[in-house]
Amino acid sequence: MQNILIIGAGKSSSSLITYLLEKSDSENLHITVADFSLELASSKIQHHKNGTAISFDIFNEVERSKAIKNASIVVSMLPAALHIKIAKDCLKYKKNLVTASYVSKEMKLLNNEAINQNLIFLNEVGLDPGIDHMSAMHLIDGIRNKGGNILLFESFTGGLVAPESDDNLWNYKFTWNPRNVVLAGQGGASKFLQEGKYKYIPYHKLFRRTEILTIDGYGKFEGYANRDSLKYKTAYGLNNILTLYRGTIRRVGFSRAWNIFVQLGMTDDSYTIEDSINMSYRDFTNSFLAYSPNDSVELKLRHYLKIDQDDVIWDKLLEIDIFNPNKKVGLDNATPAQILEKILKDSWTLKEHDIDMIVMQHLIGYELNGKKHQIESSMVCKGDNQIYTAMAKTVGIPVAIATLKILNGEINAKGVLIPVSKEIYEPILNELKEFGISFSNKKVPYLGYNPETISS
Repeated sequence: MQNILIIGAGKSSSSLITYLLEKSDSENLHITVADFSLELASSKIQHHKNGTAISFDIFNEVERSKAIKNASIVVSMLPAALHIKIAKDCLKYKKNLVTASYVSKEMKLLNNEAINQNLIFLNEVGLDPGIDHMSAMHLIDGIRNKGGNILLFESFTGGLVAPESDDNLWNYKFTWNPRNVVLAGQGGASKFLQEGKYKYIPYHKLFRRTEILTIDGYGKFEGYANRDSLKYKTAYGLNNILTLYRGTIRRVGFSRAWNIFVQLGMTDDSYTIEDSINMSYRDFTNSFLAYSPNDSVELKLRHYLKIDQDDVIWDKLLEIDIFNPNKKVGLDNATPAQILEKILKDSWTLKEHDIDMIVMQHLIGYELNGKKHQIESSMVCKGDNQIYTAMAKTVGIPVAIATLKILNGEINAKGVLIPVSKEIYEPILNELKEFGISFSNKKVPYLGYNPETISS
């Protein structure tokens, strides 16, 4: 019996663990789920005869080494910064490793050693990164095999609330880490290529430069640029491409409203606010506005950011209660971003019967036999409930499939890799269809750029 060690029993692990437990009899597997919280790990096993939950402290070297040494393969669902400790132990004990996280600089440095030890450290095999890579490369390789030349590649992904659970003016609820949502786009300008020209969007302009997307059956969405699209030139073999852009999907109107928080400074995570624990939501909002003995907080904000009273943005701000004098922040020495996260959780946390939705779309333009073509490839996946969310399915299931394929010798590549080769992406994409995770493709006129780009 082969032992799969899964480190981390968070929300994204639910579908991963269930998939492997359901395969455990036919594949002769034992699944060990390790987490700092034994209770959480046990809840994911659900008393399955082929599952074991263990308490796991990644900083306990003895505990970590023992668990990895006893594994046939290791899956790390920990935060990205912690993977390196797991990876080094995997080298020591000659174990293959799978993660859903971006490849870090530290992980890249292990490539040669992994190759020398005949190991694969497969990363970026969840949703984004993951399904985005695999579905994009499937299309790109198909075009290249016909002799086509890729001219344009745009890719967008978003974790959203499903339409049937969409009951607020923002058309948004938290479906993954709220902190990452609040801090999205920070840390440098977003970089991309448009018609052969390098383009840069600084953070303070990011949410006013969006593209409009349409997905059949679900209507219009908007996308704002991810931090660095240029790194995908090499990853996807697109070194001569004219347009290269990756973005995050939201419902139309979200970004313009979110920009209010950016302009006020509420998304800043670099300093703490004095006496934040005793602040009301109204005090917090007022702290970013000029002093006036006569004007209300509402009037000052409207004047400062030039928001008309009949603008839907104003209704959105009222809906999240940022002017409420009775609600307390209740966080000591909190940054503005932490306080904003607390405020938004009040309104944007999924309710008991809410379901989430993942939306992904690729736009690929290419030249073939002297003519220009464009493909629009879209995927929508809805969650089942609060445990088997769309996010858990689209992150966890491809990780699980990859893990089993590696364990069974069906993926033989070695080194620190991402799933951009046919050997890796093809079997995973094929099996994902069984879970309703598939793409619909249609031909659209080649434009070379999106004419509905908002730029202000």
